[in-house]
Amino acid sequence: MERKKIFIILAVVIAVSALNFNFIAPQKAEANILENISGFIDKLKFWEKKSPEIESSENFDGILGGETGFLKNEDPESYRSLIQYEEAVINAIDKSAPGVVSIVVSKDVEIIEQCPVTDPFFGPGFKFYVPCPSGKTEKQEIGGGTGFFVSSNGLVLTNKHVVIDQEAEYTVFFGKDNKYDAEVIGVDEIEDLALLKVEGSEFPVLALGNSDSVRLGQTAIAIGNALGEFKDTVSVGVISGLSRTITATNSSGSSEIIENVFQTDAAINPGNSGGPLINLKGEVIGINTAIASGAENIGFAIPINKARRVVETYQKQGKITSAYLGVWYERTDEGAKVGGNSNPVMPDSPAEKAGLKEGDLIVKANGKDINKDRSLSSVISELSPGDTLAMKVKRGEETLNISAVLEERD
Repeated sequence: MERKKIFIILAVVIAVSALNFNFIAPQKAEANILENISGFIDKLKFWEKKSPEIESSENFDGILGGETGFLKNEDPESYRSLIQYEEAVINAIDKSAPGVVSIVVSKDVEIIEQCPVTDPFFGPGFKFYVPCPSGKTEKQEIGGGTGFFVSSNGLVLTNKHVVIDQEAEYTVFFGKDNKYDAEVIGVDEIEDLALLKVEGSEFPVLALGNSDSVRLGQTAIAIGNALGEFKDTVSVGVISGLSRTITATNSSGSSEIIENVFQTDAAINPGNSGGPLINLKGEVIGINTAIASGAENIGFAIPINKARRVVETYQKQGKITSAYLGVWYERTDEGAKVGGNSNPVMPDSPAEKAGLKEGDLIVKANGKDINKDRSLSSVISELSPGDTLAMKVKRGEETLNISAVLEERD
């Protein structure tokens, strides 16, 4: 029995020493093994004298770790910080998950039957069957996505491509048994965003963060209805890119360019579209929108500040409106250069009223640098009609400060 105990403990010592061999310094590994075995034997003799119950958890803790162990944890604070990080993730999910909904898309679909067909070559007694329309329909689930409550009276924010079918019916599910019919009340003309309305009150609302403060490498948590089947699926990653421009294609083959989106390695799957991307405070910093096909863990989210404008304009005006400046421009590394059209400044537009001219180079808008990574349109997309756009403009050798009051896009 004693030999068995010693053999087991020696195996542990050699295994730990072998790990050091693989990952630290191979030329010193042999000496370390001998030193550890020698030290272990000395400790074993000490513990045998002190107590015959070597296999007790207390004694093994003394041999393999703890205050007296030679495998003592050198940095207990690192473990404590990992636990604190894990708690922060869990708390953020607990705070946000109740307000995340699964969206089911249903539609009356024609029933296809198998119709018998006779072939004269084989004679009247031979039949085979081919698909044919029956003239009947039945309601079927044809798609799904995710959304989240942005008001206690039932406003749900999601992606436009999730609710693009005007003939379909939409149902939202959240919690254990909560099911509500939902109506599409508005879609954004510029961004891949839409609002649904659910009748009721006191719905759990997610807090909206400030996407302008998002930093590269910060924790990002995606919550959604993965594959349209696994609701409240959670994945954790980081913000792995800022100010990306992508061309997103939906299942019908139509595509659109989406500017100034976050890139994240938090797993985003089909069905996650429209769901929240949250930070460790449980605040929404983005709306999960697209994934890169043929790649692993490359997903994209629309910054929440763009969606904030959609929600606020609807709450104030009862509709989703978009602001416009009324100018054609070319994107350069230095800024937005007014031009690219025979009449780049539209007549009677906010741009013309503010005094913008062809050839002007807009280098800043509302304090943000305009360049290849951040377009003038992306800044305007976060604003509402009636908001002021303050621009820093280079005109020849002059630097001008020009402000325009944005108007509603027709």
